Amino acid sequence: MAIADGNRRYILEELRRGPRSVNELAGGLDVSRPAVSQHLKVLLDAGLVSARSEGTKRIYALSPRGFLGLNVWLDQFWEVG
Repeated sequence: MAIADGNRRYILEELRRGPRSVNELAGGLDVSRPAVSQHLKVLLDAGLVSARSEGTKRIYALSPRGFLGLNVWLDQFWEVG
């Protein structure tokens, strides 16, 4: 699951504060920029973040639609029992 990794959760928490570039996100993590890019790819594939080009940078932001799907999936577990 995309949110199982602590680094990806950190990235999501940072993006909650606003859009960020890979370099901005990497500054708060103890992993390389390529590793941050790999984590962002997982989050993109899961639909939890979006990316846009700004000059030579890619700017990442949360994708509310992806979180809606995650929320719907998680809600099924509250109805158990």
